[in-house]
Amino acid sequence: MGMEVIRRASRTIFTSSPSTTTRTLLGSCRTSGPVRTPSPSRNRLQIRSMADSAFKKVQIQRDDATLDAYVVGKEDAPGIVVLQEWWGVDYEIKNHAVKISQLGPGFKALIPDLYRGKVGLDVAEAQHLMDGLDWQGAVKDIQASVNWLKANGSKKVGVTGYCMGGALSIASAVLVPGIDAAVPFYGVPPSELADPAQAKAPIQAHFGELDSFVGFSDVTAAKALEEKLKTSGVLYEVHIYPGCAHAFMNRSNEGIERRKSMGMSDEDQAAVDLAWSRFSSWMTHYLS
Repeated sequence: MGMEVIRRASRTIFTSSPSTTTRTLLGSCRTSGPVRTPSPSRNRLQIRSMADSAFKKVQIQRDDATLDAYVVGKEDAPGIVVLQEWWGVDYEIKNHAVKISQLGPGFKALIPDLYRGKVGLDVAEAQHLMDGLDWQGAVKDIQASVNWLKANGSKKVGVTGYCMGGALSIASAVLVPGIDAAVPFYGVPPSELADPAQAKAPIQAHFGELDSFVGFSDVTAAKALEEKLKTSGVLYEVHIYPGCAHAFMNRSNEGIERRKSMGMSDEDQAAVDLAWSRFSSWMTHYLS
């Protein structure tokens, strides 16, 4: 599975009109007209402002440059690097980081800004930003984030991420020294970036049964990941949630509306709660 698979899958799902191809990829999700993209609103700015207030902004050294990152949680807690979806560092990834900081014994969550301040406010912008991402550079950002956490009170560090960030979480378990556990959500890295069979940290992966990013986060991709992990020698779990589509963990009001605008109308709070419970148990076990 190459980098082009990620681009092709997202373009097919989100830029086509509701043709036969779109209906096939979306499975049971249906659209009744052209895909709608959410526009910026006062509500979005209010949500972002409330999320921002919980974080401390820090600068992390990477090679000869600096990287902005956002930290929330207890100073001396185990660290977790939280990796963004294709939207960038928006309200949803900050919601996840705040939630993570409050799980189990408490964690210090750090979000590195992989897009350097840019945020996609609609599908076209997010697609453009992800297409332009330097994936090898993102891995270096993650390494710098792990190093920063370990130098600032976290004895052990895990990594998690969603969609694009999920793929990078798996890549990190292969490529980034010092990671003690990984929990990716609905994303598998392209083979030219990282081979999960070479993973060096325990991985707990989460996917939705109705996810239609073919080759990236659909059930076939999840099962292929499981086969790779079987040969890696690391401990692993791969969970597939019945009736759930892509990005099923996004439960803010605006996140729900954004998913609906892209043809994903499933809502299963029980599945979300189960995934968070599994996440908490995994990270608590490996980071304590």
